[in-house]
Amino acid sequence: MKHVGIIGGGVIGLCSAYYLEKAGYQVTVFDRNALTDGCSFGNAGMIVPSHIIPLAQPGMVAKGMRMLLRSTSPFYIKPRLNADLLRWGWLFYKHSTPEHVERSIPALRDISLLSKKLYQELAQSAELSFGWEEVGLLMLYKTATAEHEMAEEAEVANRAGIEARQLSGAQVQDLEPEVRVNVRGGIYYPGDAHLTPGSFIRALVDYLKKHNVTLLEKQEVTGFSRSGGRITSVRTITGEHTVDELVVAAGAWSPELTRLLGVSLPLQGGKGYSFMLRNQRPNIRVPAIMLEARATATPMGADLRFAGTLEVAGTDLSVNMNRVRGIVNSIQNYYPDLPADLPEVSKVWSGLRPCSPDGLPYIGRLTGFDNLTLATGHGMMGVSLGPATGKLVADMLTHQNPILDLKPFDSARFR
Repeated sequence: MKHVGIIGGGVIGLCSAYYLEKAGYQVTVFDRNALTDGCSFGNAGMIVPSHIIPLAQPGMVAKGMRMLLRSTSPFYIKPRLNADLLRWGWLFYKHSTPEHVERSIPALRDISLLSKKLYQELAQSAELSFGWEEVGLLMLYKTATAEHEMAEEAEVANRAGIEARQLSGAQVQDLEPEVRVNVRGGIYYPGDAHLTPGSFIRALVDYLKKHNVTLLEKQEVTGFSRSGGRITSVRTITGEHTVDELVVAAGAWSPELTRLLGVSLPLQGGKGYSFMLRNQRPNIRVPAIMLEARATATPMGADLRFAGTLEVAGTDLSVNMNRVRGIVNSIQNYYPDLPADLPEVSKVWSGLRPCSPDGLPYIGRLTGFDNLTLATGHGMMGVSLGPATGKLVADMLTHQNPILDLKPFDSARFR
């Protein structure tokens, strides 16, 4: 039986382990932290086939520059002289074009729809329970400018086969019978879904333990042994582990690992924050993105999670309460009846989204290696794309023809 090592115990690594175990592999997962500490655990939990436009798009650079001047803004790049950051920024700028968006839409649509289908299969099976709900997603806006932009995005989505409905403020309110919503209008994507990320991660971990997958927590990878183009073992702080195949799914820490192999991977950690209102009554029914605030609200059972910000600051996980205050200040602008108190810093979760410079993940063999596969760079869509990525990784390693064209996700596309 072939042995696959997976570096990274977030949703991408665990989904890869799930499908590889199903395919008959012996699997070991290495993670530098406890498996409940990863970026996926505090995620907004949105499964979003609607998100077919990549982060690198026309106008995004200008928007980001305007936001940089506000301490509570939802987007921030920590100024620092760093060659990797400068390269990433140049590539982001270079790909913020209509042509790149047009090329990316089919790729993001297809992988998102595959992931949703796999989530539906997982929810229908008796193996995993994770609060799966299919009630759609609302993109809420308060200004005429945002209304115009969102109408254009809705038109793009409908052309691509993703249903989008433009709603008035009154029609938005009809979807939320228990909570007052103060907006000009919104776009409703009925095909989107949501789940409780912590429940999904715990369910995956429980399943993998029961099926003899080895989970090595708090095991920082310090190096590799190679024989030509093959990785023969993974070295951690506690010893050497022989592998036949290796998957790097380490999120924002993936460039540190590829650097050990002499490969520079353009990727930056985009820090986000979230906090939970427990036993919230009344609660919202439909998950929402508050557009001008770039913040999200997701019902998770009896609770309600708010999340937001994209702070490009390396791998620093410290909590900047000014950014959290920006999320809090936005809540009552959209939902006037919901509590909007600044949480204690100990109640705020922070995590790093691994952001590629063109807004597309890296999925596939790493050029120059015979047995090394990358599965990282999913940005804010790690949970949304987890099962699809895991299935694609398993298909590659079992030499099956991939369900999707993987060329848009090629790790060598920036070389």
